[in-house]
Amino acid sequence: MQVIILAGGRGTRMGNRTRRCPKPMIRLAGKPILEHQIELARRYGYTDILMLTGYRGEAIEDYFGDGRPWDVQIGYHREEKPLGTGGAIKAVEQRIRGDFMVFYGDVLMDLDLHALAAYHAQRKPLATLVVHPNNHPQDSDLVETDAEGRVTAFHTARRPPHCCHRNLANAALYVLSPELLRHIRAAAACDLGRDVFPAVVRSGGLISAYNTPEYLRDVGTEERLREVEADVTSGKVARFNRRNARKAVFLDRDGVLNVERGHVTAPEQLQLFPGAARAVRQINRSEYLAVVVSNQSAIAKGLISERQLERIHARLDTLLGAEGAYLDRIYYCPHHPERGFPGERPEYKIACTCRKPAPGMLLRGAAELNIDLAASFMIGDQATDMLAGSSASVKTILLRTGYGATNSKYVCLPDFVFDDLPQAVDFVLGGYERLLGASAG
Repeated sequence: MQVIILAGGRGTRMGNRTRRCPKPMIRLAGKPILEHQIELARRYGYTDILMLTGYRGEAIEDYFGDGRPWDVQIGYHREEKPLGTGGAIKAVEQRIRGDFMVFYGDVLMDLDLHALAAYHAQRKPLATLVVHPNNHPQDSDLVETDAEGRVTAFHTARRPPHCCHRNLANAALYVLSPELLRHIRAAAACDLGRDVFPAVVRSGGLISAYNTPEYLRDVGTEERLREVEADVTSGKVARFNRRNARKAVFLDRDGVLNVERGHVTAPEQLQLFPGAARAVRQINRSEYLAVVVSNQSAIAKGLISERQLERIHARLDTLLGAEGAYLDRIYYCPHHPERGFPGERPEYKIACTCRKPAPGMLLRGAAELNIDLAASFMIGDQATDMLAGSSASVKTILLRTGYGATNSKYVCLPDFVFDDLPQAVDFVLGGYERLLGASAG
């Protein structure tokens, strides 16, 4: 598979650093950002690379040449005038052979490219977009998807401030079919994310979203450059690759993140506990994933639809995002075992392995995100949470918020008990990690 790298940006936000070199050539941990990308492509066997250059493109060509020192083959196309990301790729249409990957030259990343390519090959869309939640959704371009991962809408950063959307940002890494280029006019300036992809979706074309917690971050400012460089040198970037198992903090939703109301049936009913967003933000800054696993029998009872639940979760994402926090995944069970209540929906009246106290949602998360369950935690307010965690072989923490295990027909013995989520997360990231460090020493 070819790799096309968009390397024509000026990088005006980087100040003096880009007066003499293009932004993709800024050094990060001892080498240009582009060199990190070439090494990633080569690691996965992608050696046919085409660089689309512009501002000070000669600096890129002089440094990399034909690519032989990196055991790859590099070709170049230098723009005479900027045509945007879509126009630049359209200009090299005749040099494209089959499906191809698109890297943005100012993104530092480390992810399993084979898994991404396989996802695209299985679904055969016009484009597969890598997406992920981030800590600033309020100023990000967001993607809306259905349950199968098909992109249904795009929401630009210039949206009204009161809008609530799921926190799923375009991460600027794509696998594209040559068929997509038919949607781009020759010699016309356009942007893939803001012009081409939305037009394809509006016309009914298939675009898929590949949601991954692996490391992708643009290096667009001096502050981000310092942060990303620290992540590279600490080994964090490499550790986040899907080939390495990750730890997770599994979180029940109602009574843990937000106030327990029996059933939350409208977005405005969802109210975060004080300190909940701070606690999730702490998880995000650690090496744990933040994963919600929630029974939502209100769907089976006919109180809400799955679409309405998505709007509730959009508010949850928005409230967390306003405080710089995000959830890596939300899993929910729409089923209910009881019968005979008014409004029951037969399609959700099935025996399942996902409804807690069964461990199905935790096991699904482990399979999809390569989670090390033995190193992970389940935090909840009910005995069913504790039993699900125990069945999945994770450590369990019971909170005194919400129901505090007072309304359950089950008996449970959690590993730890705390008053609220901030206390529990402080323990996981502080006290428990120190205990592990001491025992390892």
